[in-house]
Amino acid sequence: MSSPINYRFSFGPWNISEGADPFGVEVRPVFPHEEKFALYRPLGFEGVQFHDDDVVPGLDGLTPDQIMKKAGEIKTMLANQGLTPEFVAPRLWFAEQTVDGAYTSNSASDRAYAWDRTKKCIDIALAIGSKATVLWLAREGTYIREAKDARLAYNRILETVNSMLDYDKEIEVWIEPKPNEPTDQAYMPTIGHAVALSFASKDHTRVKGLIESAHALLAGLDPSDEMAFALAHDKLASVHLNDQNGLKYDQDKNFGGANLRAGFNQVRVLEEAGYGSHGEFIGLDVKAIRTQRGCPVTDHLKNSREIFLHLVDKSRSLDSKLVAQYRDARDYEALELYVLKHLMGLK
Repeated sequence: MSSPINYRFSFGPWNISEGADPFGVEVRPVFPHEEKFALYRPLGFEGVQFHDDDVVPGLDGLTPDQIMKKAGEIKTMLANQGLTPEFVAPRLWFAEQTVDGAYTSNSASDRAYAWDRTKKCIDIALAIGSKATVLWLAREGTYIREAKDARLAYNRILETVNSMLDYDKEIEVWIEPKPNEPTDQAYMPTIGHAVALSFASKDHTRVKGLIESAHALLAGLDPSDEMAFALAHDKLASVHLNDQNGLKYDQDKNFGGANLRAGFNQVRVLEEAGYGSHGEFIGLDVKAIRTQRGCPVTDHLKNSREIFLHLVDKSRSLDSKLVAQYRDARDYEALELYVLKHLMGLK
């Protein structure tokens, strides 16, 4: 039997101390972005998730030399803190040119902007020492079905992925699916769509998926099954663990906070597949509870990591022989009771 995996953890700086939502005022002060990186290691994290403008603020107004200079500064800062850049994602949902989508916009000039921004993102990723970009295709969809030609939209997304693979021969493209928000219905709603896109691309070995727990739940799917599907096709590049209370807006609750058993099954699937044995990160995308005061606010990150590690222990101490016996006998009532008692620490 292989040795247990020593997991590495990552999160994005947007998960610290942000205190606003669309429905009210800020409840805690924003913590300076450049000071967040010193908090990673003490919290038990070594990986940093980036958007392109987390690395280079205001990059649309900068020259290529200015962009590379700022990226070089961040690379040095990461090295000084002992941190690893997990990925860089182009932020293609805030710019005026991406209101109607980026790669699938009906405007040719807007699509050109999106491609230019994507190339800058790849350049930034390589400059800070990351070999991965993440495409969260936030606005690639519609509010009404007739607004776009869906078949053409899918082809445009595939063409973009192929262009990214051509632009740099080592970069990986990780698709992060989500069924809705901010668009009503997205063109890349599930990991199944991402895997199909991967195999349709010109180099599927460099096109993978990133699964966020809440996104799967918003699609009415079980995150552990989605992870298993990606793992079965060797397509799970990373995960964003969190939780979700029903089919609502994207809540980014603490991992295991809404459904501890669902969290356990995500951990179990990752454990059984050996996820992390090639250096993959356990990424968290969790936001502090709105009413939480203080600055900086980081307990939600620490707590989610702690719950994950507790569930790792539960997964490793699960009696696999007994589980196999219950499966062989199709005694699923007994299996369920065993799992529940195991999670509650009961004999």
